[in-house]
Amino acid sequence: MKIAVTGSHGTVGTALVPHLSSQGHEVICWDRTAVPVSDYWAMENFLRTNGVQVLYHLAVPSTPTGMTNEPWAVNYQWTSELAWLCRVLQIRFVYISTVMVFSSALQGPFTIHTTPDAADGYGLEKRLAEERVFYQNPEARVIRLGWQIGGTPGSNNMIDFLDKKFQTEGLVACSTQWLPACSFLEDTVVVLSQMPDRDAGLYQFDSNRRWNFYQIAFALNKLTGKSWKITATDSFVFDQRMLDDRLALVSLKTRLTSLKA
Repeated sequence: MKIAVTGSHGTVGTALVPHLSSQGHEVICWDRTAVPVSDYWAMENFLRTNGVQVLYHLAVPSTPTGMTNEPWAVNYQWTSELAWLCRVLQIRFVYISTVMVFSSALQGPFTIHTTPDAADGYGLEKRLAEERVFYQNPEARVIRLGWQIGGTPGSNNMIDFLDKKFQTEGLVACSTQWLPACSFLEDTVVVLSQMPDRDAGLYQFDSNRRWNFYQIAFALNKLTGKSWKITATDSFVFDQRMLDDRLALVSLKTRLTSLKA
């Protein structure tokens, strides 16, 4: 199939693109400098002329370009336009959302029936974008992801965070009262590659069923052979886990064997 991907240079995109290519798909990476997010006709022309059959929308405004109100333009307005274009052009639209649509004022585990409540920032924009996607394109697939665990230096993943925290502070404080939604990138991209063949609707993927951040960080320290100094705190209380029995459970313990059952 011909698949277009926005955000191909991001944490998930850099893993998803080669995975899709390895399955025999022709992957076209969306270049925002060539196809601006504010130019509806350029976007339509891009999708039409390339014969795109599936569009994965992962992009976020991680690198500012000077666009007015860029976070809102990218996270909400662009998403809305893409959802509509995919409806008109009969392209399967897969929108990548986030567990951050839920604030820490709520306590999980969250199901697809839990009402998101993020009231500001990135979480609010993604929450509103989810609603807009289904308004514009009822046939869309929306999937919420948690924090990704991957080894790419400089990317927004858990290992990179822990390593930078230790390098800058000499200590990594991890709450035993925070159960983060998270998964390994290798498992995430497998689930994402299956999304176009699933029914339209809302999905959630999370590999954490019972472990707190301190336990996960300790297990990652052992897995990677790092020498992080990790200390347990109870300063952040949040059950962030997401549940969705329709997606195959890939437990963190599959890769972090030192986690207690």
